[in-house]
This record gives sequence, C-alpha cells and structure tokens, in this order.
Amino acid sequence: MADTPRRRVAVVGATGVAGQQFLVALERHPWFEVVALAASERSAGKPYIEALRGSDGAVRWGCEEPLPAVFRHLSVQAAEKLDLNGVDLVFSAVESAAARELEERFAPQVPVVSTASAFRYEDDVPILVPGVNMQHAVLVKRQQRERNWKGFVAPIPNCTTTGLVSALAPLERAFGLRSVVVTSLQALSGAGRSPGVAGLDILDNVIPYIPKEEEKVQSETAKILGRLEGGERIVPLDLPVSATCTRVNVRDGHTEAVWAGLGRSASLCEIASVLRSFGREFCDLGLPSAPPALIEVSDDPYRPQPRIDRGLHDGMTTVVGRLRADSVLQNGVKFVLLSHNTKMGAAKGAILVAEYLVRQDLS
Repeated sequence: MADTPRRRVAVVGATGVAGQQFLVALERHPWFEVVALAASERSAGKPYIEALRGSDGAVRWGCEEPLPAVFRHLSVQAAEKLDLNGVDLVFSAVESAAARELEERFAPQVPVVSTASAFRYEDDVPILVPGVNMQHAVLVKRQQRERNWKGFVAPIPNCTTTGLVSALAPLERAFGLRSVVVTSLQALSGAGRSPGVAGLDILDNVIPYIPKEEEKVQSETAKILGRLEGGERIVPLDLPVSATCTRVNVRDGHTEAVWAGLGRSASLCEIASVLRSFGREFCDLGLPSAPPALIEVSDDPYRPQPRIDRGLHDGMTTVVGRLRADSVLQNGVKFVLLSHNTKMGAAKGAILVAEYLVRQDLS
C-alpha cells in the first residue's frame, strides 16, 4: 500500500533479545519509523550502543544481523517515563512482570503490540497470530470502549505456541481436532539471559522444564483456535492439549514434535495439501513483513532442522516435516515443525500483526 501513512513507533525493552530483533526488522520498514527507544532505568539517558555495553565493555548485541547504524546513538528513555508525544504505536518487548504496569500506562494513549503475556488471558484481549486468527482483532474495539482507551493492547502468543497453532489451524478448519500432544525442543534465544540456561547448564544437556511454558501453550492454543462470538468474546476451542517443553542447545528456532487426533480420517496427501495452501489470502494482503507462504511442507525425512530451515523467508514461515499417520490417537497424524522463535515467534511476528491492524484501520 503505497498510500499507507508512516507510523511513528517506540520500542520498549529495546536492549533485550526481542527488542533487538525489533530494531533489525524495523530498520528500513516502509510503514513504521522508530522515534523512541526505552528500557530499564539503568539504560536511561545513554546512547543505545552504550546501553548495550556491559561492565566488561562488551556490547551485548544478540542478533546475527549487525546493529543498525541508525539506532546506535539514539538516546534510550526509561520505560516508565517514556514520552508518548509524537508516538503513534508502541512495540512492547519487556518481561511480563514489568509489562502489565507499562502497557496499562501506554494503552490509554496509543495502541500497544506486545510480546509479553501480561494481558493475553483477559476476556477483551485477542492473542494474535498472523494468518491464523486475525478475525479476533476486532476485540480491540471492545477494549477501547469498555476501558475508555484511545489505544489497546494486542499481544502475540508465547513463541512455542506460534508454531504450534500455525500448523494446527488448517487441520482444525479442514478436519477438526480431538486432541493434541506436543513436545518442544526450544532454542536458547527464547530464554534470553535467564537463569537455568548458562553455558555449563546447557552444554551436553537438555533442560527438561521451562517454568510456566507448558501451561501457556495449553491455554493459548485453545484461545487462539477459538471462535469469535458476536465480535465481543472468544469461546476457546474445546481441545485437550498436552505439552512438554524443553530447552536444547540450539541458538534459534523452536522444534516441536506434534501428535494430533483429527475429527475425521484424512489421507497424508490431503493433510499436506491443506497445510501447504493455508494462509494464502493473508499472504496476498501486501503486508511488508508477510512471507510468500505461512507453512512449508518438506518431504525430506531429515527436515526440518533449525540450522538449515529457521531462516526460510527470513524466519517467517513454519516448516513442517516427517508427516506420518499415528496409530495411538483416533484419526491420528504426527509431524515435526520448526518455527523461528525470535522472528515470527516474537519481534517480526508482532510487526506483521501491527501491519494488519494498520491495514484494517484498527491502529
């Protein structure tokens, strides 16, 4: 859309892993111009490059792409004191504990698209996944009306949920779903620099537990795949989901082994065709960050692999492989998927959601 007016945006949590990914994705964005960066009080007043610098002098930049020069010397504001004058939209990439208070301060004035879980489970808040449930986006109007906000909060899900629902949504629509079992092998970047994944913990190891992750996957999947009733509320899908979430020694890209019981029997050819065709209308909307396909199905029994497949279409396409019939679940099918956790599962996925909201005149 050549006539789309540029939005002036702020990135909150700019020094973290997801915040850095936002800056990579927004450097030359045709619709969004970064006019403000915000982080914790200890970064306030520093040029961005200095806010990234540790006490040892090392610049803690975590992206494979270089730090965009345009942001190196942009002054960082304290998030709790962020000046929203001249800001049209906020991208929030802060930890959930801080997100609640910050996003409640921003949303009365401007739209907030968030990677945090603080508002995900509110009745008037959609959890948006590009191409999966964008019809839920109209719930932001209820937020504005009932909370008396000019803006709103529109979160994306946990990054593990993103890949899962991207693959489950077409199956639910075509065949119905009875049950889902998933085991995730999650990349280190999903933990940022949190405790429990230090070098000596993860080397030659698998961490079999990620706090609160399994509960998020289970509840978010049901809400995202639920139906919108009267444009006012989401009725979660009645779908039992059993999740086991682990951390593995991979930099980027969440791999998930999925078993799904379908509502009716279907051949593997039918299932593969449904997956490959999913989201074509969304991808054809002309949104700047949209990939040419939401799902790629591989016939190679050794794919997907994080190192090889996570960068497909700049990390915006879910790769599905090892598609097989399952004899344990009724009408069972099993597969392995790979989703880029800091691109589609975080920053760039949030940007794509914001592009859709702009396109629909909701932001």
